[in-house]
Amino acid sequence: MVVLVVLSWLFFWVVMGCLSCVAMLKWNEVRYRKKGLPPGTMGWPLFGETSEFLTLGIDFLKNQKARYGSLFKTHILGCPTIVCMDPDLNKFIFLNEGKGFVAGYPQSMFDILGEWNIAAVHGPLHKAMRGVMFQLTNNNMIRDHLLLDIDHFMRTHHSNWANSVLDIQEMTKKMALLLALKQVLGMQPGQMTKVLEPEFHKLIEGIISLPINLPGTNYHKGFQGRQRILSFLRKFVEDRRAFKETHTDMLDALLRNEEDPSKFQISDDQIFDLLLAILYAGYETVSTTSMMAVKYLYDHPKALQKLREEHSAIRNAKGPDDPITWDDYKSMEFTHAVIYETMRLSTIVNGVFRKTTQDMELNGYLIPKGWKIYVYVREINYDPLLYPDPFTFNPWRWLEENTDSHRYFLLFGGGIRQCPGKELGKVEIAVFLHYFVTRYGWEEIDGNKILKFPRVEAPNGLIIRIWER
Repeated sequence: MVVLVVLSWLFFWVVMGCLSCVAMLKWNEVRYRKKGLPPGTMGWPLFGETSEFLTLGIDFLKNQKARYGSLFKTHILGCPTIVCMDPDLNKFIFLNEGKGFVAGYPQSMFDILGEWNIAAVHGPLHKAMRGVMFQLTNNNMIRDHLLLDIDHFMRTHHSNWANSVLDIQEMTKKMALLLALKQVLGMQPGQMTKVLEPEFHKLIEGIISLPINLPGTNYHKGFQGRQRILSFLRKFVEDRRAFKETHTDMLDALLRNEEDPSKFQISDDQIFDLLLAILYAGYETVSTTSMMAVKYLYDHPKALQKLREEHSAIRNAKGPDDPITWDDYKSMEFTHAVIYETMRLSTIVNGVFRKTTQDMELNGYLIPKGWKIYVYVREINYDPLLYPDPFTFNPWRWLEENTDSHRYFLLFGGGIRQCPGKELGKVEIAVFLHYFVTRYGWEEIDGNKILKFPRVEAPNGLIIRIWER
C-alpha cells in the first residue's frame, strides 16, 4: 500500500513537471509571437535555445534552416535573435552599418571585452577608434616597425622545437599571446606573461556563453579573467606614463596621441578596452589559423611541397640571419592562398552579431527594433557554387581569382567593420609558416578531433612529432 502511494505521488509530480515544462515552452513561444516575425522556436524562458546552440552548434543551425528556411528566430545567449543564413542578405547587413543595423554582440561578449571594445561601439566613436587602431596596424607601420620584431620573435620562438613531441595547439596559442603582448605592450616572455596566459584562456571561454554570473560558469570565469587582465593593464599604463620612456610598441603610439591635440582623444577606460580587444583579436585568430594550417598542410602533401618551395626560394636568396622583408612577404602568393583557404575551410569566425536600431523589413519579415541578428557566414564558405568541391583544402583556388572577385568574401568581416588588423594577422601567420616549413618536417600522432563551433579547437590537443629538415 505504501509503495502504491509513493508511486502515485511520483507519477503525479512527473506529470506536473512535464505539464510545467510544456507550459513554460508555450508561454515563451507566445511571448515572442509578434506579427511579421520569421518562423522558428524560442526554447525556454531566459535560457532559450542556448544549450542547443552551444552544444549542437552547426547541426542545430542546419536543422533549424531545414525546418524554417534561411531566416529564422531563436533565443540564444540571453536575447531574442534572428539567424540569417542567406548570402545576399548577410552582405546587405554588413554593408548597411548605421542604416538600421549596429554591432549587437551578446551580453557575455559585451561584459567581458568591455563596453568600449571596438566591436561594440558604433557611429562616430567606432570610426574614431577604428582610425586609432588602423594607425597602429596599417601597412606602413607593419613594414617600417612591426615586421622586424615579428621576424625576430618567430625565428627564436620555435628555434628549439626539433626532435620533440608537442601540442601544436598549445604552442600556437602561447606564440600568438606572447607576440601580441610584445607588439602591444612591449612585454618580453617572463613570469608575468605566464600569469596572464591562463587569464586569457578564461576570457576567451567566457565570451560566447550564457551571461549568468555564477561560480563555475564560463561567463563567471571569463569575467574574472577580464578583471585580472584589466588590473594588470591599469598598473602597466600608469607605470608607462610615470617613467615617460620611449618605446616601439602600440601602447606607446597610443599614448603619444594624448600629446597631440589634433588627434582624437580617448578616455582611459576606452584605452583599456581597446588594448584588450587588440590582444584578444591577435591571440584568437592568429593562433587558430596557424594551428589549422599546420594540420591541413600535413593532410595535403602537395600543398605543403608547393609552400615549402616558395619559402625555400626566399630563404636561399638570403643569408642565414637575414630577416623577412616587406617585399618578401608581398611575394608569398601561395602562402596568402594557404591562409585564405585555411580560414575558409576551418571558418575561424562562424558569424557576427548585429542589432536593429529600428523596425526593419528583411525578406518580407518585420524584425523589431532592438533584436539581435546573427549573421551566420559559415554556409557561404561551403557553398559549392562559390567554392567548387568546398570541403577540400585547395589553396590553388585563390590563385585563379583574386579576393575582389569573390562576391561573398567575408573572411575578415565586411563593410566598415572589416577587421583593421587583417594584414598584421596575415603577416604573423606568414612569417610563422616561413620558419616552420623551412626548418621542420612533422607528423601528426594524435588529435584528429577538431571542433568547429562555437570556436575552432582541438579539445584533446593536436599532437605532432617534429624533426629538423
